[in-house]
Amino acid sequence: MQSLANPSCAASHARDAEIASSMYRKIMWRLLPFLFLAYVLNTIDRINISFAKLSMAGDLGLSDAAYGIGAAAFFAGYILFEVPSNLYMQRIGARATITRIMLLWGMATIATSQVQSPGAFYAARFFLGVAEAGFFPGVILYLTYWFPAQRRGRITSVFLMSGTLAGMISGPLAAALMLHLDGWLGLRDWQALFVVEGIPAVLLGLLAWRVLDDGPEQARWLGPHEKALLARDLADAGQERKATGMRHLLRDPRIYAIGLTYLSIYACTNTIAYWMPTLIQGFGEQQVTRIGWISSLPYVIGLVGMFALARSSDFRLERRWHVAGIMLVAAGSFVLMGFMRGEMLWSVLCMTVGAAACLAALPVFWTIPPAYLSSGQAPAGIALISSLGGIAALLSPLAVGAIRTRTGDLYLAFDVLALLLVAGATAILSAIPASLLSVRRGQQGAS
Repeated sequence: MQSLANPSCAASHARDAEIASSMYRKIMWRLLPFLFLAYVLNTIDRINISFAKLSMAGDLGLSDAAYGIGAAAFFAGYILFEVPSNLYMQRIGARATITRIMLLWGMATIATSQVQSPGAFYAARFFLGVAEAGFFPGVILYLTYWFPAQRRGRITSVFLMSGTLAGMISGPLAAALMLHLDGWLGLRDWQALFVVEGIPAVLLGLLAWRVLDDGPEQARWLGPHEKALLARDLADAGQERKATGMRHLLRDPRIYAIGLTYLSIYACTNTIAYWMPTLIQGFGEQQVTRIGWISSLPYVIGLVGMFALARSSDFRLERRWHVAGIMLVAAGSFVLMGFMRGEMLWSVLCMTVGAAACLAALPVFWTIPPAYLSSGQAPAGIALISSLGGIAALLSPLAVGAIRTRTGDLYLAFDVLALLLVAGATAILSAIPASLLSVRRGQQGAS
C-alpha cells in the first residue's frame, strides 16, 4: 500500500496497465481472426457431409444407417487421436501442430470427393477425424499461452461463436455450390462440394506457419516490456492452484459430470448438424436451396442466444443455472416436435428453438471447466472433457441412423435427445456446487 502511495510507483502501475491493455488488444487482433476463420472452415468441412448426403447417398447406395456409420467414423478417429495430438503439441509446438492439422484435414476433405463405395466413405471419414484430432482442445490450450485466466472466458466465447457462424453459412453455401458446380471438371455436385470446401483449409494451413507463433517468447511483434508483463500475468494466474496429474482427473467424479453435460449438449448440436437437411427434406421440402436456408435458422437464432445468455450469465455471475435452464428449454422443444408431426412450420420451429438453445449453452458451459480446474489441470482436463463430448458425436449419428432406418422417422431420436439433455442439466446442478465456482466468478467479475 505504501508503494502505491508513491507517485512514481502509481505512475508506473498506470503505465503498465495501459501497456497491458494495448498488448492484449494486439494479441487478440493477431491471433483471433486467424483462429476464428480456421474454426469456421473446420466446422464447415466437418458438417458438409450432411448436404452432400442429399445426392451422394443415391450414388454410393448409402442407407440412413450406413450414413450414420460414416458420420460416426469421423469421431472414432477424432477421439482416438485427440489426447495424443494435444500431448504432441506440447513437444513440437502449436505452430507446427495447427499447420499439420489444417493441411491434413483439407487434403482429407478433398480426397472424400473420390469415394465410390460405402466402405471408402467410412475410411475417408475416419481419416478426416484423425486429421482434425486435437484442433479444438489444441486451440483452447494455445489460448492459455497468451491470455491469463481472467481474460480467457471472453476470448474463448469469441472463438466458439465462429462455429455458430459456420453453421449459419454452411447450408446456403453448400446449396449454392451443389447447384452451380454440378458437372464442374466432370464432378458430381457433392464431389465438387468437397473439393471446393477442402482447398481453403490447405491454404490456411500454409498461412498458419507464418501467422502463428508457438508462444509469446517467439513473438517478434511483441516488445520486451510487453513480453515481461505478459509473463508476469500468466505466472500470477498459474500460482492460483497447484498442478495435479491425469490420474487425479480420471478419479474425479465431477469431471465425468461436467463431461456428461457437454456430451448431452454435443449430442444435440451434432444431430442437428448431420441430420437437419434430411429432416427438412422429410418434412416435404425438396428444393436444395430452400433446405440450405432453413438449415441456417438455428444458427442465426443460436448466435443471438449466445450473446444474450453469456451477457446474462456475466451480469449475474452465475453459470450452472444458465446452462441447465437453456438445456431444459431445448429438451422441451424436442419433446414438442413429436406432437407436431406433419406440420412442417411448427416442426421446424421446435427444432430451431431446441438447436439454438443448445448452441447458446456452449460458451457459458466452457466457462465452467476453467473455473473448476486448476491452471495445471486445465490442459489435460479440457482435452478429457472434450473427448467425453466426442463420445456423443461418435454414438449419436449411429443411433439416429438406426432409429431412422427402423422407424422411418427421426422424432423418436429427438425424444432420446430430450432425455439426455435433462440428464446433463441434472448432472451439472447436482455435481458442481455453486461454491466451487464462486471464487472464479468473483475474479471474472473483478476483471
